[in-house]
Amino acid sequence: MSKEEEFYKKLKSSLQETTTFPTKYLYKFIIPTDKEKFAQIENIFNNLGAVINSKPSKNGKYTSLSILVNMDSPDAIIAKYKEVSKVDGVISL
Repeated sequence: MSKEEEFYKKLKSSLQETTTFPTKYLYKFIIPTDKEKFAQIENIFNNLGAVINSKPSKNGKYTSLSILVNMDSPDAIIAKYKEVSKVDGVISL
């Protein structure tokens, strides 16, 4: 099992034990400051009623994103993490 698979397995287990669904879930990412990357992530959460807050780093090279969105299940949360992980240069927190 890869580290990534292990991470998702632990996350799913933790969510099942501690969370009642549907729930508001807060995603946090760091991306290189790039309008195209921001747009890609925005599209992933499009039509979900997500509230996206962005804050540039001190030197402006990176942008932190906080995305608050209503999710229906641990699997739905993990699916979004997997979609975002395909965007080049993104760090999930």
